[in-house]
Amino acid sequence: MVFITRRERFNAAHRLFREDYSDEKNLEVFGKCSNPLWHGHNYELYVTVKGEINPETGFLINLKDLSRLVRERVIEKLDHRNINLEVDFMQGRLASTENLARAIWEQLEAGVRMLGAELHSIRVSETENNIVEYFGH
Repeated sequence: MVFITRRERFNAAHRLFREDYSDEKNLEVFGKCSNPLWHGHNYELYVTVKGEINPETGFLINLKDLSRLVRERVIEKLDHRNINLEVDFMQGRLASTENLARAIWEQLEAGVRMLGAELHSIRVSETENNIVEYFGH
């Protein structure tokens, strides 16, 4: 089995808060990430797929096809957007990096399968110190 990882980048704003919490409670739970005026990150996304090498091409997956899939289903929807307000696949979810990683998995899993591989993990780096990795359901 071979594992291949594609890295993409996007910039996005978000706010961690619950509408049913007061501003004080949001600040207590989410800290400065609950800023009512939002805040942003320069994210890095790592999409790792796995499978067997195709003997005809020598590839597990064509990385151009994987990049196109990630850009169409994820990056174009997230880049320079407000995750809370503008990203369809994040509606109804708290805009944490954990939830973002899970939602990105959901956006990519079937498409990766159609390309002949299996999705192994989604890794989202929010800052150089805060990284989430998700391995599926």
